[in-house]
Amino acid sequence: MKIIIALFAFIAISYAAPQGVVHGANQETVVVKQDLSDNIGVGGYNYGYQLSDGQAKQESAEVVEGGSDGQFLKVRGTFSYVDPETNVAYTVNYVADETGFHAQGDHLPKA
Repeated sequence: MKIIIALFAFIAISYAAPQGVVHGANQETVVVKQDLSDNIGVGGYNYGYQLSDGQAKQESAEVVEGGSDGQFLKVRGTFSYVDPETNVAYTVNYVADETGFHAQGDHLPKA
C-alpha cells in the first residue's frame, strides 16, 4: 500500500512541476511591436515587427527603374533572432537588388 501511495505522490509532483522552463519551451510568442505603414499597393512597401522571443524584422522596398526587365524592387532590411540554445542574439542586414541578395552580419563569413 505504501508503494502505491508513493507512486501516486510521485506522479502528482511530476505534473505539478513547472512546464516549459528549459530554453523557453512551450512558451507563447506574442507580437510586441508591429509597423505596417506605407503599404498602399503602389510603388514600394515598408513593414516591421518585434516578437517577445527576441525576433525582429524591418524591411522596405522601392520600385527602381533599370535592369534588363525595366523596373525592379530594391529591398533593404534587417532581421534578428536569439538562438534558444546559446541565448546569443544575431542580426543580419541585407539588400536585394538587380545584383542579387547581399547579407551582412558579424556571424556571417566575409567575402
